Amino acid sequence: MHGNELAQLAAFLAVARHLNFRKAASERNVASSAISHAVRGLEERVGVRLFHRTTRNVSLTEAGERFLSELGPAFDQIDKALDGLNSYRGTPFGTVRISVPNSIAPFMLKNVMGPLIRKNPGLRLDIEATDRLVDIVKEGYDAGVRFGERISQDMVAVRIQPRLRFSVVGSPEYFAGRSIPAEPADLQQHSCIRYRYPSGAIFNWLFERNGEELHVEVDGPVTLDDQYLMVEAALQGCGLAFVWEDWAEPHIASGALIRCLDDWCAPDDGLQLYYPSRHYVSAGLRSLIEMLRAPRSANGQT
Repeated sequence: MHGNELAQLAAFLAVARHLNFRKAASERNVASSAISHAVRGLEERVGVRLFHRTTRNVSLTEAGERFLSELGPAFDQIDKALDGLNSYRGTPFGTVRISVPNSIAPFMLKNVMGPLIRKNPGLRLDIEATDRLVDIVKEGYDAGVRFGERISQDMVAVRIQPRLRFSVVGSPEYFAGRSIPAEPADLQQHSCIRYRYPSGAIFNWLFERNGEELHVEVDGPVTLDDQYLMVEAALQGCGLAFVWEDWAEPHIASGALIRCLDDWCAPDDGLQLYYPSRHYVSAGLRSLIEMLRAPRSANGQT
């Protein structure tokens, strides 16, 4: 098989995963026109249409579905064979693609990327930071990072660092003439800065104390989809923000933000990296996992 034929097959797999030529081109680090040309060349060579294309949608034909089911495992085996060569190298090579929540990516990766690349100069990291729910198998990621309750049973999950915690914060300007909430129920008398998921759903604030959990539906004049902007809105007196503590900590320390309901904001131990149980774990992914893995507790659990 010639190199051009392999490139066509790789292009087909990328488009089949994303059902989007632009995203497939981004994954392959080539122009969209190159992906289109490769897929068209493959279809002409085999004499079968593999994709239905409209101006808005891309979908697999019946032939394309069957081809994908047979070709995917073959390429997985090729990846496994290539990764096996790492046993003859000092460090792993290849690309590790992961999906990480945008709201926690800076804190999870700030002390990881540089040391990992310096230690493994042949390794490439391809990271998507997004708060949308990602199907890592369908979209071709090696792993994802989410909180435990969102991880399906057919995934292998590894608890990772850091240990995160939410905080409720507001500016001195906002609290001027207002009482600081003492219980989560008091939030009904306050303006709150709401967070909207990429799906459009509004995040309810979650509190826990002494084993008691409360989900609070809040309201307010500002709705955002980015925690950095939520902190900015709180600094400008728009209302109370419920954000990861790391986003707010510098402003709490300076006095620009006031923390409240602190005893209701418990640390979250659910941050996990996950990957499909049936997939081969590459040396590069193993290196990333070892760097992110949470330290073991005294009872031997992570």
